[in-house]
Amino acid sequence: MGTIGFGVGQRAMDGEAGATVAERSTAAVDVADNSGEKSLTAKADQSTSDGVAQNRKRDTDSDETRGSGTTEPSGKKASPPELHSGHKLARRYRLEECVTRLDGFSSWRAVDEKLRRAVGVHVLPADHARARSVLAAARSAALLGDPRFVQVLDAVEENDLVYVVHEWLPDATELTTLLASGPLEPHDAYQMVSQVASAMAAAHREGLAHLRLNPNAVLRTSTGQWRIRGLAVNAALRGVRSDTPQRTDTEAIGALLYASLTQRWPYEEDAYGLSGLPKDLGLIPPDQVRAGVHRGLSELAMRALANNGATASRHEAPCTTPEELAKAISEMPRIRPPEPAFTAPPEYQSTSYQQGTYGRTAPRPGVAQPIPAPPPPLQSRTGKALKWAVSTLLIAALGLGSWQLADALMNRGGDPGNGTQSQTQDDNDKNEKPQKPPQPLQIQGAREYVAQGPAQAAEDVGKTYDGDSSTYWRTKSYRDGPRLAPYKPGVGIVYDLGSAKELSAASIGLRYSGDHTTVHLYATDSLTPSTGIDGMKKIGTATTTGSSLTVKATKPVKTQYVLLWITDVPRAPHDGYSSAGYKQGITDVKFTG
Repeated sequence: MGTIGFGVGQRAMDGEAGATVAERSTAAVDVADNSGEKSLTAKADQSTSDGVAQNRKRDTDSDETRGSGTTEPSGKKASPPELHSGHKLARRYRLEECVTRLDGFSSWRAVDEKLRRAVGVHVLPADHARARSVLAAARSAALLGDPRFVQVLDAVEENDLVYVVHEWLPDATELTTLLASGPLEPHDAYQMVSQVASAMAAAHREGLAHLRLNPNAVLRTSTGQWRIRGLAVNAALRGVRSDTPQRTDTEAIGALLYASLTQRWPYEEDAYGLSGLPKDLGLIPPDQVRAGVHRGLSELAMRALANNGATASRHEAPCTTPEELAKAISEMPRIRPPEPAFTAPPEYQSTSYQQGTYGRTAPRPGVAQPIPAPPPPLQSRTGKALKWAVSTLLIAALGLGSWQLADALMNRGGDPGNGTQSQTQDDNDKNEKPQKPPQPLQIQGAREYVAQGPAQAAEDVGKTYDGDSSTYWRTKSYRDGPRLAPYKPGVGIVYDLGSAKELSAASIGLRYSGDHTTVHLYATDSLTPSTGIDGMKKIGTATTTGSSLTVKATKPVKTQYVLLWITDVPRAPHDGYSSAGYKQGITDVKFTG
């Protein structure tokens, strides 16, 4: 019996790709696909279903090949392990809900009780014909450590069971679900095919193929990033192989793009909730299936799909590998997101309180209204008397004011600058409320917040408020920047103020200057927030090129827990701890209320 553990890694330049499993990880379970699926390289048999996970029908692992794919024989039929909700694996992973049960293996939504997070688990008997290949595929996928793939967290053989633990993405949506409401916008389809093609090109450079790439395996997160689940493992669970894995995955990406543009599956059979193409018509370009399809993306889909070597324009060579497809995408004119719709302000409506219009009914359109004549001047005897009375009062008021001013100057010795203030000024000063000076808020504790992938330096968060500017918490060093995405949506620390207090500003000492560092403050509900960034209340944002930063709240926010969230970091040189790259460190954090 042995256990092989894998940390969720990302290719950081400081050599920490094999970091330990992160404190907090989001993930999506790698469930089986829809029934009736006709894979890009295989036709699936009728499926069985356990009636859970949105009542989806699931397919079996018996795949007849289309093209070069083959299915490994299952050998001796293994009995499914007797598992149930509440069962605990390795005294750590508690099974919650079975989402798939097929041909001797099952897939579950589970809870990692040690790290208190949701995970997905595939379970099969240790004597299953595919148990060895599943462990090997999981080990290879975990070593890749590319954040564009749903990460394998653990691969275990224990008590006559083999199980693979992977991320669970609660905020992600399958492409199948997105297409249920209609085709994607051209910009969204462009982003999907670009990110998926580049990710699969990177996987094939490391010798890894997917072979089960379909709309159920592609997810869009709440931040707009596309993730791929089931790399190598999905095919191993079902015994799917291919003599031309690069061609198989490239054709699969072409089918994903075709479906995204047309909301149709590019074969005659219906699959993944999508209607197939009309029979005996053959594979026609997407822009002939649906009006308004982007011509460049239509041709790109045809170059990726197998069609006896033909393409949409018959002038471009077909793409036979993800690398060629990624290159073809990079040579296309960039498709920009649609401009936000402008809503014209409502026309100005005049009030009915203007002179001569109060209480008057609104005129009918197109009917000219007479202009009211101005009132006659005060020419009568009463009017003249009234004018003389008003003039007299004005002259008297001016004389009284002049006398009071002269008297005040004489009483003060003719020196208006002797510093004596009038009683009126004193009264006004007493009535004004003095402004409260900013009060420092004590930090009672802190914890690193990990939204995706491994932690940065969870053991050093206390150094950000220990009063010593020479100590610091630091991020890893990244090859690209200043923006951390798509490798990470951001990194940060949650601070505990002890109790709910009004927060108005934060001053932050930074280890590196240069380029620009962007910091956001959010009010959250605990040191281990129950929601993602989108569910938190934003307090303020600031950017700097120096070594210090002040973030001010637009208005004071009452909270006990504050997330300091970094999304952009500067490029910094080698410093004895990590190599040169995009990185940042925090030396001191102070909050004021």
